[in-house]
Amino acid sequence: MPPKKRIMTILNHKRPDRIGRFDNFFKGFQGKCIKRLKLTSASDLLEYFNIDMQIITADESPFPTKAKIISEDKNKKIVLDGWGRTIEIHKGAFFHKELKHAVNDHADLNKLKFDSPSLDLRYGDAFNHEHTKNSKKCIFCKVGGPYQRTSFLRDELNYLMDIAGDPGFIKDLVEKVSDHIIEIGKESLKRSSLYDTGIWIFDDMANNDATMMSPKSFEEIYYPVWRKMIKSFKEAGASKVCMHGDGNLLPVLDMLVDAGIDAINPVEPRAHMNLVDLKNKYGNRLAYIGGMCNTNILRNGTRSEIEKSSREIIDVGKEGGVVIGTHSLSPDIPIENYLFYDEIVKKYGNYE
Repeated sequence: MPPKKRIMTILNHKRPDRIGRFDNFFKGFQGKCIKRLKLTSASDLLEYFNIDMQIITADESPFPTKAKIISEDKNKKIVLDGWGRTIEIHKGAFFHKELKHAVNDHADLNKLKFDSPSLDLRYGDAFNHEHTKNSKKCIFCKVGGPYQRTSFLRDELNYLMDIAGDPGFIKDLVEKVSDHIIEIGKESLKRSSLYDTGIWIFDDMANNDATMMSPKSFEEIYYPVWRKMIKSFKEAGASKVCMHGDGNLLPVLDMLVDAGIDAINPVEPRAHMNLVDLKNKYGNRLAYIGGMCNTNILRNGTRSEIEKSSREIIDVGKEGGVVIGTHSLSPDIPIENYLFYDEIVKKYGNYE
C-alpha cells in the first residue's frame, strides 16, 4: 500500500499491509543516523525507516505582523513574538525566558485584535496543493490546542491559577483563541486540500502523572471547545482529527473520545498510557499513533525488552487502529537500539 492508503486504512480500523510508522527525529539523532547509515539527507532517513506520515504547520500566532527583534547582542536577543510575548533568548540555550505577555488582566482580553487567519505569510510552500498531492507521505496539517496555545498569551503560573480560581475569565480567553485556531485550521485544510487525510491538534496539557487541570475544570473550560474544534474541522471536510498530547491523558480521555477525536499521539508508556490496554478499552472508537517507550526501553532497554515492547504493539495493530512510533528520538538514545527496533518492526510488522 502507498503510505496514504496505509495510514487511512489504519485510522479506519481496517487491516493494512503492514503496521504504519511515524517518528520525530531530533537533529542530533538524525545526523548520527544519516552518518551511520551512509545516507545523504533527512528524506533518505525517512525512507530507510519506512516513515509513513508528515505534518505541515502554519503560523497560527495571533500577531505575526507585529513580531520583531527588539534588541540583540553577541550573547542574547530580546524578541517580540507572534503571541505578543517579549522573550529573552540566549545563544545556545534550548529554552527561553518570557518577560511580558499579551494578557495580564481582564481588561487586556477585550483589547485583543488578532491578525487575519487568511494572511499568506502564515502558509509556506508546504501548503501548496501540488506539493501535498505529489508527496510520497501521508500528510496532515496541524494546529495548536486550546490549553497550550492560550497559555502563550498569559503568564503560565497565573494561567494555571486562573483555571482554578477564575474559570470564567479563562473560558472567555480560551474561546477567543480557539475561534482563531479553528479559522487557521480551516484555511490550512483549504490551501493544502488535505481533506482526505485531515488535521492534528497539538495540545500538551499533561505531565507524566496527570493533566494540568482537574477533570472538572477540563469539562467546564476545555471540553466544549474541543467539541467545537473537532466539529468545525469535520464539517469543513477533514476526514480525521487527531490529537498530539504528551503525558497522562487518562483523566480526560473519555471526554476527548466523546468529543470526537479519531486518534491520539504519542501514547507514552512512562505516562501510564499503555497502548494495548487502551485499545482493549476503546476498541474501534480510537486509534493510536505511538506507544513505543523512548525514555526507558529505547534508551536503556535490552534487546529482549525492545523486541517484547515492539511486538506487543505490532500484534495489537494487526486489524488496524495502530501506527507504531515514539514520542521523539533524541541524541541520548543509542542508535544501535533504534536500529534493532527498526529491524524488529520490519521483521514482524508485515501483516500480509
